[in-house]
Amino acid sequence: MALKARALYSFQSENKEEISIRENEELVIFSENSLDGWLQGKNSRGEIGLFPASYVEILRSRAGSNYTDCSGSPAGSPGHESSCYVPPPNPSISYQGSFEDDDDDDWDDWDDACTVVEEPRSAPGTNGHPSPSLQHPAPYGHQHAGYRPKPALERQDSMSSSKRGSVVGRNLNRFSCFVRSGVEAFILGDVPLMSKIAEVYSIEMGSRGPQWRANPHPFICSVEDPTKQTKFKGIKSYISYKLTPSNINSPVYRRYKHFDWLYNRLLHKFTVISVPHLPEKQATGRFEEDFIEKRKRRLILWMDHMTSHPVLSQYEGFQHFLCCRDEKQWKLGKRRAEKDEMVGASFLLTIQIPTEHQDLQDVEDRVDAFKAFSKKMDDSVLQLTNVASELVRKHVGGFRKEFQKLGNAFQAISHSFHMDPPYSSDALNNAISHTGKTYETVGEMFAEQPKNDLFLMLDTLSLYQGLLSNFPDIIHLQKGAFAKVKESQRMSDEGRMDQEEADGIRKRCRVVGFALQAEMNHFHERRVADFKRMMQSYLKQQIVFYQRVSQQLEKTLRMYDNL
Repeated sequence: MALKARALYSFQSENKEEISIRENEELVIFSENSLDGWLQGKNSRGEIGLFPASYVEILRSRAGSNYTDCSGSPAGSPGHESSCYVPPPNPSISYQGSFEDDDDDDWDDWDDACTVVEEPRSAPGTNGHPSPSLQHPAPYGHQHAGYRPKPALERQDSMSSSKRGSVVGRNLNRFSCFVRSGVEAFILGDVPLMSKIAEVYSIEMGSRGPQWRANPHPFICSVEDPTKQTKFKGIKSYISYKLTPSNINSPVYRRYKHFDWLYNRLLHKFTVISVPHLPEKQATGRFEEDFIEKRKRRLILWMDHMTSHPVLSQYEGFQHFLCCRDEKQWKLGKRRAEKDEMVGASFLLTIQIPTEHQDLQDVEDRVDAFKAFSKKMDDSVLQLTNVASELVRKHVGGFRKEFQKLGNAFQAISHSFHMDPPYSSDALNNAISHTGKTYETVGEMFAEQPKNDLFLMLDTLSLYQGLLSNFPDIIHLQKGAFAKVKESQRMSDEGRMDQEEADGIRKRCRVVGFALQAEMNHFHERRVADFKRMMQSYLKQQIVFYQRVSQQLEKTLRMYDNL
């Protein structure tokens, strides 16, 4: 039965089986069962085809919310305070992420030669905030109404619940990312502290403000040798990639599904970090050489950003993904990552911030400036992407055809000069004919050139489109936290809240603020390095290309010297 849906993000089709969709566009889904992460449906223009399942939201009832109104009165009414935050169900439950329909047997034969069978079927939504189909699984028959956080071993506030009658009001929009991510619950002190927190991520003050403390054991990781492999006597095929971390210098072999599993874990855990997006999936042509090469290039960039991030590079699940070669140990590490309790709002408990005072208004102004910057950069990245993509199309099509036409025209002149032998000059005819062939060669050079420069530029731009698309939600978390601080201070001034409780909200808001500023600084640091490298590479390749064209033309020109 056809279902109504809404596009969460815009998607540009790349082949005839796919259709383009625009953000907030109304769609019709023919079946909610995805094929390797793709859905078939119809857009508002009547076009029928495939688009990524993670880019759309199937319109359903709100029955599946993870946030339950625990009181009999509207949330946040004075005198009716209760902890209504219910964290996302345990990710080890079968409907998690990409593996909701996969057999666990896919992970039993973990070795270098034979990995899992099928591509992922779906992916989370915006960074750190799973898409509604994952965050609200009730429509799929998985209602875990009894799931609640473990009893608090220690309240984040020293006050008893009897002194918290005038609690700060909760957001009426229970589906906002501020609520769904659990950050609201963290700010209000409703996320229980664990008796022991094994992982700690520190923020320190640098020359440009808060920054993540560097990984004490930095490393890089290569992505090489995409190889087609088969399983079940050739029934199933997949591409494996050779990964070699520099800290162990011992290769492991992973396929895209393994990357997707890791990506889901990263989104689930790191609420306030801009996790780089994986290369997009493709419904058809997954084993074509051009697609495999494109995915490899983009996985290299993805891996480079992962290993350079001070927090993501130290994540135990990432280290397990890169280093584990033993089948039994892999299963244990995989389950351990899926049962990790320090995810989402609880991840904020692992962050240690500096003691330096920061005025919250100054922080808000800095965040507003970054918001304006990121919006402008996102627009300019999209503009350059469109221009570069059009230039690729011209290189492969228009330029080659035009040079072929010019070459054929020169060839025709040469052939016509042969028509009257007494006045024919073989040397001139041959030179003109060679000129025509030279321009045909130049046309082929233009067609091949994007592989050397424009493709690499588009890879970087695609990565940054993903990183930039994460920040609106992350900034929204900070804005929500600021709003709670202002509201709590107003209630304290009016005598409706103890100042100690308002100070606790302000203290927890500082954690979110420091984390966002550290992430902003890391983004800028990487941006400078990446765009410097991108522009240098493009210009160098352009110089080499036009030198090669010039050499071809100079060689042809010399044929006319001795006529």
